[in-house]
Amino acid sequence: MQQYAQAHELAQWLRLERTAGVGPETARRLLSAFGLPGNIFSASLAALREVVTERVARALLTPLSAETAALIELTLEWAAQPGNHVLTVADSEYPQALLNTADPPIVLYVKGRIELLGQISVAVVGSRNATAQGVSNAEKFSEALSQAGLTVISGMALGIDTAAHEGGLRGAGSTVAVIGTGADIVYPARNRSLAHRIAENGCIISEYPLGTPAIPSNFPRRNRLISGLARGVLVVEAAAQSGSLITARMAGEQGRDVFAIPGSIHSPLAKGCHLLIKQGAKLVESAQDILEEITYQTPASAAPEPRVAPAHSSPILDAMGFDPVDLDTLAMRCDFDIATLHAELLTLELEGVVETLPGGVVRRLATS
Repeated sequence: MQQYAQAHELAQWLRLERTAGVGPETARRLLSAFGLPGNIFSASLAALREVVTERVARALLTPLSAETAALIELTLEWAAQPGNHVLTVADSEYPQALLNTADPPIVLYVKGRIELLGQISVAVVGSRNATAQGVSNAEKFSEALSQAGLTVISGMALGIDTAAHEGGLRGAGSTVAVIGTGADIVYPARNRSLAHRIAENGCIISEYPLGTPAIPSNFPRRNRLISGLARGVLVVEAAAQSGSLITARMAGEQGRDVFAIPGSIHSPLAKGCHLLIKQGAKLVESAQDILEEITYQTPASAAPEPRVAPAHSSPILDAMGFDPVDLDTLAMRCDFDIATLHAELLTLELEGVVETLPGGVVRRLATS
């Protein structure tokens, strides 16, 4: 009987979420006036019109459509499966960090370790078209943060997000993926294996109903959840117009710390990070910088991340420095002919200490 009552109450929340014209703000206004969703649906038209427009009031009193009823039934069945959860703002397990933001969803769909939503966390975000160095930085910072006990939050996009989740999974803090589709959909498909590992060892969270496809407008909106769940946001690589800057701006509005890793002044993917630093973001060179800034004490078992240092030494690397350089300039610095330089660079690239960038330029990678 109790299980039936709980399912019926959850169905009312899902009905409220799916009512035409009822977004998070309107839903919060209705809940503030009437209490639980069941009271909203049993209220009179006149009472509802004191809180919302007549159009929304009538929509609330309209019987469920067959499509909405089927979606609610599907969601209840999904929530009954092990590891799946549907949280409402009335649930004790709903993350307090989100409740303290301006626009918390009234319903969250969660798959995996729900307890991670209440842990101290840091969001790690950046470009989908990341450089090899950016991917390496995201993985190493995330792994160090996770080993120190912090949960790593990101958006499961390709590039920096993927690297952040991979690093987070290697530590005790694990990782949370905030997605822009339904919790039953993997996007992008290339991250299917990663999604399964996060669902098993981390947590996947969405504000969108089951079956919601990848709609472009949903992804910028979900960024407020990435920053809202976190104590701070680290931007690893970002172009000047990157969506990661949206997350950083939201973090600032929510009172979260914003961190950025600097890069070469010649790199387009460093422009966004440099802009954030100019605007007051904290420049970081190691995960320890973040741990110290958010006043989180690193457990004794977790050693501070070592500073980045070159693992190789060669005339080419010494001449290259850490800024991108074209081959003609590098050949002049080394006094090598182009054929010899190509052969040496190929060896260094295979060893993972050099990467080729668009435009025929090369760059040295920092390795720990």
